[in-house]
Amino acid sequence: MGRLVRGAVVVLIALVLILILAWALQRKLIYFPDRAAPPPAAGVSDITLSTSDGLRLSAWLIKPPPGTPDRRLAVLVAPGNAGNRSGRLPLGEALAGLGLTVLLLDYRGYGGNPGSPSEAGLARDADAALAYLSSQAGLPVLYYGESLGAAVVTALAVRRPPAGLVLRSPFESLPAAGREHYPFLPVGLLLRDRFPVASLVGQVTAPTVVVYGTADTVVPPSQSAAVAGRAAGLVSEVAVAGADHNDRVLLDGPQVLAAVTALITP
Repeated sequence: MGRLVRGAVVVLIALVLILILAWALQRKLIYFPDRAAPPPAAGVSDITLSTSDGLRLSAWLIKPPPGTPDRRLAVLVAPGNAGNRSGRLPLGEALAGLGLTVLLLDYRGYGGNPGSPSEAGLARDADAALAYLSSQAGLPVLYYGESLGAAVVTALAVRRPPAGLVLRSPFESLPAAGREHYPFLPVGLLLRDRFPVASLVGQVTAPTVVVYGTADTVVPPSQSAAVAGRAAGLVSEVAVAGADHNDRVLLDGPQVLAAVTALITP
C-alpha cells in the first residue's frame, strides 16, 4: 500500500509539473515567429504602424501595379502564427493584381518588430493597421485573416465593421484547435489566449467568405465549416479539395483569388 501511495504521489507531482510548464510556456506552443526583418521586396513600400501601447511595427504596403485598374479598396492581411510577412508576399502581390491596395501586417515579435505576441497585443496590432489604412489610404477596407489571423480579423470586424471579411482556414476557437493537438492537456483551462471565432462571427454582418482545405492537418476542416455555418454575413464557403493547411493553393491559389474576386465584385 505504501508503495502505491508513493507511486501515486510521484505521478501527481509529475502531472502538476507538466501543467505548470504548459502554463508557463504556452505561448511558445502557440506563436512561432520568424523574428528577422525580411529583406526589401520589389514593388513594396515599407510602412510603420503605431500601436496604442507605444510600439512601432514595420509592415508592407502593396499598391495595384501599373496598368491594373484600381478598385479603390484596401485589404488588411492578418497572417497566421508562423513566419513573417515575406511568406505572404505572393498573396499580397496576387491581391494587388486584383486592383486592391494591400497591407501585409506583421505582429509584434514578428518580422523584426518589437514586443511579444499575445491575443490582446495582436488586437492592438490589427487596430494600428486599420488606423493606418483609414488615415493614410482613405479607402474602405476588406479584412483577410489566415488561420490565427482569421481570429484576429473576426474580433476586429466586431469592433470595426469592414467592407468584407475573408477567413482562410479559421478554427472555432484556440482551445478547440488546441484540443486537437494536445488532447492529453486540459487546454480549455490552461489557455490565456482564447481567440474565439465561431462565437463572434455571428455578430459580423459584412459579406463573409470562408476558405479552407479538406485535408487540413492543422485546423480540422470541420471547425472551418462550423465557422462558416455561424457566419451571419456568409456569401460563400469554399472547400478546396485535398488541400492541407500550408499548401500553396491556399496561399494564392485560384480558388482563394476567385473567392476574393467574387466578394469585391458588385
